[in-house]
Amino acid sequence: MPSFVIVGASLAGAKAAETLRDEGFDGEIVLLGSEPERPYERPPLSKGYLLGNDERDSVFVHPADWYAEHQVDLRQGVTVTAIDRAAATVTVSGPAGTESPAGTESLSYDKLLLANGASPRRLDFPGSESDEVLYLRTLADSDRLRAAFQPGTRVVVAGAGWIGLETTAAARTADCQVTVLEPEPTPLHAQIGPELGAVFAGLHRAHGVEFRFGEHAVEFRPGPGGRDGIVITSAGADLAADVMVIGIGAAPNEELAARAGLEVSGGVVTDEALRTSDPNIFAAGDVARSFNPLLGRRIRVEHWANALNGGPAAARSMLGQPVVYDPVPYFYSDQYELGMECAGLPEPGSYDQVAYRGNPKTLEFIAFWLSGGAVIAGMNVNVWDVTDDIQALIRSRAKVDLGRLTDPDIPLTDI
Repeated sequence: MPSFVIVGASLAGAKAAETLRDEGFDGEIVLLGSEPERPYERPPLSKGYLLGNDERDSVFVHPADWYAEHQVDLRQGVTVTAIDRAAATVTVSGPAGTESPAGTESLSYDKLLLANGASPRRLDFPGSESDEVLYLRTLADSDRLRAAFQPGTRVVVAGAGWIGLETTAAARTADCQVTVLEPEPTPLHAQIGPELGAVFAGLHRAHGVEFRFGEHAVEFRPGPGGRDGIVITSAGADLAADVMVIGIGAAPNEELAARAGLEVSGGVVTDEALRTSDPNIFAAGDVARSFNPLLGRRIRVEHWANALNGGPAAARSMLGQPVVYDPVPYFYSDQYELGMECAGLPEPGSYDQVAYRGNPKTLEFIAFWLSGGAVIAGMNVNVWDVTDDIQALIRSRAKVDLGRLTDPDIPLTDI
């Protein structure tokens, strides 16, 4: 009986296991996770669950009994320490974090999927290991932030990317005092450029957030009893901080693949079928840097949709089905009264123009990033049911009439 092993009890890993069964695979499926929780979705950790609007059980991909019912051998709290490609085995130790040789096991695989995600990038400065310095990646991290975000708590957030801004919004909603440190000149500068970054800066300022651009933290001095700490910035400012949140991005967990001799380059390198440099090993989700034929280059996308869709695509590829994984990258965010969806990758340097359908000041508009007259990305803010149309514009690669594109009276389907 063939055995498929999935490293990473993540959204991508869980959806891959589900797809294998849906496609009729009746062999052994072993799903290995380093966390004590069964697979869950991460967006609620910085959105609904962190805000206290979603119940804990709502974050899980499947009910607890799903895995046994579908003959998926889910092992939680274990660490995969090595891949032996010649022997087609993985070495597993557990529970996670133990080094006891007695706790190790070798598992054989016919096909192997790496869906072991990414880890938060960490800052190293005096005081950075204090209990009051928090990150957000896991369900346990979100629980700690929920407990810390109490009315009157003074919070300093390092990083104005998506996680930094979403945790900022949650802290302000909980009536915390929040200061954000960001070395770049705007929020989300590397993700969506300065034009839309300024919109998010205005949103947060309207909710009482202080930004300190061009600054970063150089020291954290905790106070007695977990209160009255101080963050010292690169500009020499002393900021009162009971809690510090670090949100400066995530790095792919590529070390396991690298030790096995797989090609890695800012993620585990795959082709358009999510195959690595070993034809029996695949990668999906945050850890994968995959060739996207639509964009003509390799990309690594950390957002929810890539895990949701990449896991099933990898499963079909493992089964030998023809797969071309070429989605338009998609992500979404909820902050205060702003809800948005973004299609494409509007990174600075990839576009030469930003156009708007509607007024950004009203927080009800669509922004389009263009290059050479063609739409390469679009973000709808508090405007709904247009994502498919925006993605169609991106896929078409056609030059558009700017007047028609920005005219709200012309349906996007007619552009």
